[in-house]
Amino acid sequence: MNLLTATMQLKWNESLAEFGFIASVIMFMLAIMRMSKVKTARSGNWLAAGAMALAVISQFVEEGQINPVFIIVGIVAGSAIGAYLAWRVQMTQMPEMVALLNGFGGLASMFVGLASYFQFIETGARGTLASLPAVGAFTGVNLMLTVIVGGLTFTGSVIAFLKLSEKIRGVPILLPARHAINVALGLLALGFSALAVWAVSNSVLGVLLLVLVGLLALAMGVTLVLAIGGGDMPVVISLLNSYSGIAGALAGFTIHSPVLIVSGSLVGASGIILTMIMCKAMNRSLANVMFGGFGAAETGEKKKDEYKNVKSCDVEEAALVLADAQSCIVVPGYGMAVAQAQHAVRELSDQLAKRGCTVRYAVHPVAGRMPGHMNVLLAEANVPYDQLFEMDAINSDFKNTDVAIVIGANDVVNPAAKDNKASPLYGMPVLNVEEARSVFVIKRSLGAGFAGVKNELFEKDNVRMLYADGRKACEDLIKALKEA
Repeated sequence: MNLLTATMQLKWNESLAEFGFIASVIMFMLAIMRMSKVKTARSGNWLAAGAMALAVISQFVEEGQINPVFIIVGIVAGSAIGAYLAWRVQMTQMPEMVALLNGFGGLASMFVGLASYFQFIETGARGTLASLPAVGAFTGVNLMLTVIVGGLTFTGSVIAFLKLSEKIRGVPILLPARHAINVALGLLALGFSALAVWAVSNSVLGVLLLVLVGLLALAMGVTLVLAIGGGDMPVVISLLNSYSGIAGALAGFTIHSPVLIVSGSLVGASGIILTMIMCKAMNRSLANVMFGGFGAAETGEKKKDEYKNVKSCDVEEAALVLADAQSCIVVPGYGMAVAQAQHAVRELSDQLAKRGCTVRYAVHPVAGRMPGHMNVLLAEANVPYDQLFEMDAINSDFKNTDVAIVIGANDVVNPAAKDNKASPLYGMPVLNVEEARSVFVIKRSLGAGFAGVKNELFEKDNVRMLYADGRKACEDLIKALKEA
């Protein structure tokens, strides 16, 4: 009777867990769909969090009798760290935080692979992994790929974090024979993985090989991302996000978790799609981003080309033009994030709207240091969603616009990308800011952007430089408009 009761309880737990897995998968898919639009992104994020919580609970239900101590400790510790980071991290530091979160996802998957391998060793079975009764060669391959992809995602994300936070130089660090090093690391990792699968019955040799695979994967993440410059960081973050999803999906195959397979696949696929969109926005191939060493050295153009006939203005002159404007397009960039000027920009837009001016925002796909960086900042400042426009949707409207205000943007408004074949930016789609009747560029100096090249926009006849901190400039413009 007790055996029958236990069996029925086990089946009930499995059925309940499967229902939870199905529900969480549906929630994940809906969350991805909602996060594709600015207006619904916040609710999509909450839906994804709920889906993950449901998946975790369902996994516990399926396990049945488990020791809750480690689970409770893990949940409490993780929640405390997450809450602390969410409270302390500034909006300008979101790219660095996203990079770290990608790395943690890869590290968690790597630990799943390591734990699974040790579990196979503990079975005490003899022979190759393919001959183990409950584990096939397919699982062994997935296990090793989980360790490799998870490991390189972790260290690659850490390097991206250090570059974004300027703990190390943002320019590419090109190791001698770096391509040969990367190929050698990859081949060695795969070779030792095959040996580790074969030697799973030998605990000492298997663990030694597993450690070597892990170290090679960690080293590969470092060498790959070191060679990538700050200008390509938005693409790198998207790619590492995809890697973390792929590692999660591989871990799901390893431990036979359908919900982890589906959720990881969703993250991996969406990350790859976003990466390709970012590459298209920069007119660069993914291979060129990963192996090109973009921005490796100070370009000759930056050193020898001096600005000529650059015209500047003060706040009062800019306010006079803005006071009569009927249409205005604001172009935000990373400088706006650094100055924490998003709230002041929104207040300036509100002041212009009170005077009958139609204000819109032109958001370039690679503005900022991560995909959607400007959207997040502007949403945080309560800028209406219907005022945000992607580059393709608004680019043709600049020629019919009275004023364009560029705040902190640089490479994404550089006309050299369209007509200067010698520029590293050539071919990259940019915003047609120079076509507006008047252009005000709010910037501290004539310093170069991520690409390290001269911005030919600054020399245009209809462009005026307003040298100031972004937030202070906007606040002064608001005051001047009120007095106009």
